[in-house]
Amino acid sequence: MSENTTAPYDIIIVGGGPIGLACALEAKQANLNYLILEKGCLVNSLYNYPQNMTFFSSSERLEIGDIPFVTTNPKPRRTEALEYYRRIQQKFELDTHLFEEVLDIKKNETENFYVTTSKRSYTTRKVIIATGFYDIPMLLNIPGEELNKVRHYYDDPHYYSGQKVIVVGASNSSIDAALETFRKGAKVTLVIRSNEISPRVKYWVKPDIENRIAAGEIDVLYNSELTAITETSATIQTSTGIIEIENDFVLALTGYRPNFDFLRKVGIDIPNQPPCIPHHNEQTMETNIKGLYLAGVVCGGLNTHLWFIENSRIHAKQIIAHIQSMSI
Repeated sequence: MSENTTAPYDIIIVGGGPIGLACALEAKQANLNYLILEKGCLVNSLYNYPQNMTFFSSSERLEIGDIPFVTTNPKPRRTEALEYYRRIQQKFELDTHLFEEVLDIKKNETENFYVTTSKRSYTTRKVIIATGFYDIPMLLNIPGEELNKVRHYYDDPHYYSGQKVIVVGASNSSIDAALETFRKGAKVTLVIRSNEISPRVKYWVKPDIENRIAAGEIDVLYNSELTAITETSATIQTSTGIIEIENDFVLALTGYRPNFDFLRKVGIDIPNQPPCIPHHNEQTMETNIKGLYLAGVVCGGLNTHLWFIENSRIHAKQIIAHIQSMSI
C-alpha cells in the first residue's frame, strides 16, 4: 500500500552517490526541504567497486561540500571513500531513504512531481536525477555470455586463484583486474579489441601491465574479440584467425551505461544514436522537463569518460542556484 507524504518536498534527489549527497548538502544550505532516494546502500556504486580499487583522482578532487577528505595515501582507496561519504551523510544528517528504488516520476496538473518508489510515493516541486551509469553492463552479445562463469563486475582477486581467466577490455577496470588476479595466481589472458592498452589507464598502472605482458607473465591478444563461451573454453577471433582456449572464468569488463529506459520513461529526451547524451541545459542542468534536473556522470550518456566526481561536483551548485532563482 502506497503511503503519500502530506506536504510536498522542495527537491527529491534520485541517487545517493557522491553527487546526490553534494546536491543534498547544497539544498540543506539553501534551507530547501529535500529527500535522497537510493535504491541500494549509501554510495551504492562505490560500494560495488572492486575491494582494492584506488581512485585516479586525488582526495581533494573527491571532496564535496568543502569538507576535507584526508588520507595518507597519494590516491584514496575505495574503503576510504566509503568512510568519507558515510561520515558526511551522518554528520550533516542528510535525509536519506536507502534501499528504496524510484520506479516512476510524473508531473501533475499543479506542476509538482509524483515520485513513485518501491515502498511509497511522494510529491515534490523539483527532481534531481543523479543515478550514475554503473547499473547496466555493456554486453558482449555472444553465445555463452549467460553462463555463471561470465562476470561483468569484478570484486576480489582471491576468488580466481589458480584459474584460467580471460579479461576483456583495455580500460582501468580491466587492467586492474588482470594485474590483481595474476598476482593471486590466476593464468590471465587479456582480450583487447584495439591494438594497445588504453591511454586512459592510470599512469602508475600502465607501465606495470606493459611490463607483465613483455615478461610473458600475462598473455594478451590485441585486435581480438570473444565470439563464444562454453563451460570449459572460449573462442576468440584474432587478427590471424579464430582460436579456442581453455577457460574457467571470463571477466567481461567492457563498460557500463546509464539506465536509458528509466530516463526515457520519465520523459527525458535522449537521442537514439550514440553517445545518447540526455537533453539538458549545461548551465542549469535542467532537462527538457521543467523542474527536472540531471547531475553527475549520467549527463554524459554513453560517453562515460566525460564526467567524474571531481568535475561534476559543480552540478550541485548549478542546480540549486537555478532552483533558488526560480523562487520555488
